[in-house]
Amino acid sequence: MSVETAIREILVKIGEDPNREGLKDTPDRMARMFEELTAGYAASPQEIIREALFHIKYDEMVVVKDIEFYSLCEHHMLPFFGNCSVGYIPNGKIVGLSK
Repeated sequence: MSVETAIREILVKIGEDPNREGLKDTPDRMARMFEELTAGYAASPQEIIREALFHIKYDEMVVVKDIEFYSLCEHHMLPFFGNCSVGYIPNGKIVGLSK
């Protein structure tokens, strides 16, 4: 079953008419939305940071504050967002955009 078909069925189950003007393109829009919101699930963190990993002689804590993030609640499939801070002590390697 396609995502579009599943969404169409959900609309019917909640008493909506998926063919009415305001909803006729909704199954396709929602399918594209879920594809975009979950696009990073298959990404490999190792592949993403491979080019940004630098060898260094530095043993003090590295802290990055106020990192914006966007995610999808696995219980309700609704988007949420916020800010986070990350700190780590390098073990000969540091993640960054440049040395």
